[in-house]
Amino acid sequence: MLVLSRSDVRALLTVGDCIEAVEDAFRLHANGASLGPGVLGVPAPGGGFHIKAAGLIGPQASFFAAKTNANYPENPRQWGLPTIQGVVVLADAVNGGPLAVMESGSLTALRTGAATAVAAKHLARRGAGTVTIVGCGAQGLIQLEALAEVLPVARVRLVDVDVARAHALATHAEALGMRVDVASAVGPAARDCDVLVTCTPSRHAFVRRDDVAPGTFIAAVGADSQGKQELAVDLVAGATLVVDVLDQCAEIGELQHALGAGIMTRAQVHAELAEVVNGTRPGRTRADEVTIFDSTGTALEDVAAAMAVYRRARASGRGIDVKLDD
Repeated sequence: MLVLSRSDVRALLTVGDCIEAVEDAFRLHANGASLGPGVLGVPAPGGGFHIKAAGLIGPQASFFAAKTNANYPENPRQWGLPTIQGVVVLADAVNGGPLAVMESGSLTALRTGAATAVAAKHLARRGAGTVTIVGCGAQGLIQLEALAEVLPVARVRLVDVDVARAHALATHAEALGMRVDVASAVGPAARDCDVLVTCTPSRHAFVRRDDVAPGTFIAAVGADSQGKQELAVDLVAGATLVVDVLDQCAEIGELQHALGAGIMTRAQVHAELAEVVNGTRPGRTRADEVTIFDSTGTALEDVAAAMAVYRRARASGRGIDVKLDD
């Protein structure tokens, strides 16, 4: 079994490769070639833990992955630690044999950005070049890098309660050749963009329906546990809503609040992303359509990314090989 560190994961998995792996995973899921996915959340003082698990059944090999992540938003400020820490266990889904244990924080960031990029390919307007990102931590950077793989991103607006963090992300964006503005308020920045990404730990809606112009694609990334919320419920209910996993979003995503307010039913959800990727359901159909991707983070993405890391590690000889049955 391989043990792979954060530096291993980052060296072995590019954003572009992760996008391809995640899109393939949603396509397999749509075709019934998956196990699960499932999720378990355990709140804790100052943060919480979640366990996500899924498998993918491929034509040549099948894999299962279970991820245990801790999410403590105050870690960087209080302890100098990453917000997200954890591990992914990858196993052979044919015989159950463990194949690898790898650091999950960097993998989670990459696959989350990759899922947004996959959704943007189908839900953003063709030629969308202006992006607003609310929440400028590590995930904000990955979101921007992933979007730049699939859209002609030329201008970026950044919003964060920590202005220094927004300026730090601006430096990265400028290095990618993008024009960047650091905005002081969400509303004006949200109204003047083609793509809006929210990736914060907020538990209160801060994007209103009037903040969003016709034709905007929104990737709502922050709501991934009960109580988290970034978008107003009437915005969610009035848009074309695509979820990563319907049951999961109904419990922990933006959808939970629209359902709880009684202004939307599950039947009104346009599609799961797998259905759009597979062509079972359409993506964007009109230029003025407001589309939302409710991204709670599914283990389908984890197993896809972990599979890619493991294969590259074996091919390159990277990682520490250990025996569990000694």
